[in-house]
Amino acid sequence: MKQTESWRWLNAPQQWTLRDDVLHATTDNETDFWQNTWYGFQRHSGHVYGVEASGDFTFQLRVEGDFTTLYDQAGLMLLIDEHRWLKAGIEYNDDAPMIGSVLTNLNSDWATGIFPARQNHFWLRLTRLKGALRLQYSTDGDVWPLLRLCPFPEAERYFIGAMCCTPGRAGLKVAFSELQLTEPLSRALHDLS
Repeated sequence: MKQTESWRWLNAPQQWTLRDDVLHATTDNETDFWQNTWYGFQRHSGHVYGVEASGDFTFQLRVEGDFTTLYDQAGLMLLIDEHRWLKAGIEYNDDAPMIGSVLTNLNSDWATGIFPARQNHFWLRLTRLKGALRLQYSTDGDVWPLLRLCPFPEAERYFIGAMCCTPGRAGLKVAFSELQLTEPLSRALHDLS
């Protein structure tokens, strides 16, 4: 893993602060990441605070927010460009916070499931290794179930970071902490540590 540039915003929100290693962000109106599928529209206006990286790596963070409105979302995002990316985290739909991910390679898919905890915080971990992505989440920071395993296109550089957006409103307040970009974890697939 090689970090190639300093941390920066893609689509910086109007309101954000970084204090004591905690990033606080408030989403702007009608922000989203999506490409075509089902809805027929394209959006690349969500907020990502990230860093460029190359090779194999693991990125991990803690996310806290009060998700209350349809499609409120926050988590992590990995981008090559506007048409090849993965976002993951909590997204509010069906009257509940759901854990899920969207993988986009020209068109977006969407995989979602019930978030198994009654709390407003969680952790995410993404490992890029051997041409694949291993996405995990945690409700306690100790046990890390698999959320997704998928191939991902090769690129010289990737942009990885904390993501939030609100397609239907403005004003979701999110706190990101414990952001870590490290060498790739090479644990066995079913090792939940």
